[in-house]
Formats: sequence, C-alpha cells, structure tokens
Amino acid sequence: MLLFRSEQHVDRWCRQWNRPRGGMLSLTQGWKLARLWYGDRLSPSWRGKTAEEAQALFTEIGLVGEFWQLGG
Repeated sequence: MLLFRSEQHVDRWCRQWNRPRGGMLSLTQGWKLARLWYGDRLSPSWRGKTAEEAQALFTEIGLVGEFWQLGG
C-alpha cells in the first residue's frame, strides 16, 4: 500500500515508474476496511471471510469498480 496526498500525485508516480493505476481508497475507507476485516480477528470463533463476504465489505465502504471485483 502506498499513501499519496492527491490523485495528481498518484498519476505522477504512475508515470514516473511506468506502473498502471490500481485501486484507490481514502484513509477513511482504509480504516473502515481494517475495522470490518480484522475487528473480530481475536475472537475464538473467528474464521476467514469468503469471497462473497469480502465483496460485500468492499461494496459497503464504496470500493467499487473493476479493481475491487473478486471475480466469479
């Protein structure tokens, strides 16, 4: 994960390193994703997320578009 100060900064970095632009999320979305993804990690009943559950989490916090699609 890389942190950038603006979308223009992302575009410059991608050009400089000849890399395609990947998925982007805000710090707020990143924090929400971390809480939803790992919030119950220490629970004895914890289990990994299914692809469907992960996709629902992405959608819930607004991570939509081709990059965030898990296939299927």
